Parts: sequence; C-alpha cells; structure tokens
Amino acid sequence: MERDGRGHVATFLTSAAIDAGSSTELNEAAAHHAHVKRLAVGDRVRLTDGGGRVGLGTIATVGRATLTVDVREVSTVPPPRPIHLRAPVADRERMLWLAEKAAELGVASWQAVRFKRSASVSPRGEGPAFLEKLRARMIAAVEQSAGAWLPSILPDTVPGELGVDAAEVPILLDREGVPLSSLVSLPSTGAPVILLGPEGGLESGEIAELEAAGWRRASLAGTTLRFETAGVAAVAVCRALMGFTGGTNG
Repeated sequence: MERDGRGHVATFLTSAAIDAGSSTELNEAAAHHAHVKRLAVGDRVRLTDGGGRVGLGTIATVGRATLTVDVREVSTVPPPRPIHLRAPVADRERMLWLAEKAAELGVASWQAVRFKRSASVSPRGEGPAFLEKLRARMIAAVEQSAGAWLPSILPDTVPGELGVDAAEVPILLDREGVPLSSLVSLPSTGAPVILLGPEGGLESGEIAELEAAGWRRASLAGTTLRFETAGVAAVAVCRALMGFTGGTNG
C-alpha cells in the first residue's frame, strides 16, 4: 500500500469512525503519545479500530488533548486464526505483562480464571480497575506491534464454568501432558483454548473436573514454568504452527 517507500511512524487504536477522505479526531492519550514520539503535522500514521479496519493518513493537527488525522486510504485486515487464552487470577503485574505479550501475538480473547490457589495471592489482578489497566496494556501492545485486532476480554470465571464449543480445542498446560504441538499441528485443528494454572498448580479436584469436561493436558517443557512464561510460550508455539493469516497492512 505504501508506494513511496515511507513507512508509518505510529499506530493509534481508536473508537472513532475511520473513513477514507475524512478527518478522524483522536483522544488525549493519542495526543500524549504523539508528543512523546515527537510527531508533527504531516507525519504519516496508521489507525485501527481493533476490529480489523485500518486507515492510513497524515497528522493534520496536534494539540495538547487532541490529535487529528486526515485519512487517505482504508482497508480491512483479516483476523489471524484464533487462539484463546485463559489465564489464572494471579499476581497483578505478571498478569498485565502476560496480557501485553498475548496481545502482541494476536490472541483472539482473554479470560481470567479464579482457581482455589488464586485466593492466596496478593496483590492479585481482579476487579474493574484492574481490567481497565489490562485493556490499556493490550491497546498499547496492539499499537506498538502495528496490529489490527484487539483481543476481547471476557468476564472472570471459575474452572467449572469455562465454556468451549465444538470448533475449539481445550488445552490445559501441564508438564505431565502430551507435547503441545501434537494437539495443534494439523491444518484442520480447531481454535486452541489455552488454560494456565496458578502458582503452585491446580488442585487434583480441579484437574479432574477439567478433564471430565474435555480439557486435554499438554506440556511445553520438562520443567515447571511460571504461568506468564507458559502463556507466552504456548501462544507463540500455536501461532507458529497455525500461521498468521492477517497482516499489518503498512
């Protein structure tokens, strides 16, 4: 799409309409980002709505609280093959780090799961204020990685209420499981739903409940990994095996 070889210096996620030939006004966070990156009028930028719609344009105005972009071209980026992540309610900062990396890798959805051992963690990531921080970290990750799709964030749940459908492959990461690649290596494999346990692991009753519901145990390594390490590694393995059908479009 770039005919003169010049790339775009920043990507901004916006809830405003992105239409070719129109001006799109961005919020204070975008304006702050522009000031930090020392962007100026005429610089080329990229907009996305987080749902695959992408606009390419130039900065028209830069204010203290607003940023206006003249949109030249608009296109739609197809989503990558879906990978879903189910992370434990655990240490707050480690959850935020995992959410950021998961967004960079293009997961389709995120959901926090409250295991029995989650209750012993403090400070743990839960509640409306934490979810706002988590979403902000995901937005920043999508912008930094020039992505086009923002993961959906589902309400927190418990193991017994985790839902999957026939088009998904429910995978519980466990060092005693089969190799992860054996569950996602075929082109016809459904969408992986990767479930991570908390520090200290799942209790035997939780494992039995999940296996009875159809979750299959899969391993990444012969060692016990921290949940955020396991999450990034599992998503990366699945993404490498499944491929990425979308694109950054500029």
